[in-house]
Amino acid sequence: MFSTRYIIMFVLTMTTVVALLLALLFTSLKDTHKQNEAIFNKRAILSAVEDQLGLKEGEKIKDAADQVVLDIFNSKVTQVVLDMEGNEVSKEEVEAKGYKGGLAEHIDMKKEKKKPEAERILPLFIFKIDAGEQYYITSVRGNGLWDEIWGNIALKSDLNTIVGASFDHQGETPGLGAEIKDNPAFPNSFKGKQIYDESGEYVSVDVIKGGAAADNLHGVDGISGATVTADGVAQMLYYGIEYYEPYFDKLKNEDSKPLGQR
Repeated sequence: MFSTRYIIMFVLTMTTVVALLLALLFTSLKDTHKQNEAIFNKRAILSAVEDQLGLKEGEKIKDAADQVVLDIFNSKVTQVVLDMEGNEVSKEEVEAKGYKGGLAEHIDMKKEKKKPEAERILPLFIFKIDAGEQYYITSVRGNGLWDEIWGNIALKSDLNTIVGASFDHQGETPGLGAEIKDNPAFPNSFKGKQIYDESGEYVSVDVIKGGAAADNLHGVDGISGATVTADGVAQMLYYGIEYYEPYFDKLKNEDSKPLGQR
C-alpha cells in the first residue's frame, strides 16, 4: 500500500501538471478565441442588414463561412466611435480608454454600460450598399428577465426607418424570453418601423403586450409569456438609440447645409 505522504505528493504533482497544461492551452489558444469572438460580433452586426448583404437566396449570415463574414464587413462597413455628445472619438482616444485597436468593434458595451452615462462611448457601424446608400447600425444593451440583453438596430439614411435588427441575451428562458434571438419573426417585426412620430418627436419602438396594430409604425408584437423580457427590449431600444441622437442631429444639420459649407 502507498503511504499517505506518497499519495499527497502524487496528487500535488498531478494537480501542478494539469494546471500547467491548462495554462499552456489557454495561452496558445488565446489569439484563436479572440479571433472567433471578433467574427461572432461582426456576424451579429451584419445580421441587422442581412437583406442588403447580397447573399444567395435562402442563405443566412449566421451560416456563412468566416471568411465571407470578414470580406463583407471589411469591404462595406465603416466604423465610428462617438461620445455622448455626438462627437467622433479618435482611435488614439479609444485606445487610451483601454480598448486595444481603437475601433468601434473593440468597444465592450457591457463595460460601457457600467459607466456614468456622460462618460460612455458608443460604437456605430455604417454599412454601404452598392446603390450608394448607407445604413447606420447602432448597438444597444439592456436588461431582460434574468440577465443582460443586447442588439444591433440598423437605420436607413433618413435616420428614422429601421431596416433590420438582431438581438441576443445572456440567460433568457428558452421558448419565452429567448425568442428575441431564437425566433426570426421577432427581429423581423422591426423592419419598416420608425423611431420618430409624425411631428418629429423621438418615440423609439415599443414592444406591445397583446400585439401592435397593423398600422402602428412605432410598435411590434410582444412575446407571449415573456412580458419582462419584452419590456426590457423596449426600454433598451428607447434609451440605446436615443444615445445616438446628438450624432444623428449633426448629420441632419450637415445635410441641410449647401454643399460648399459642409
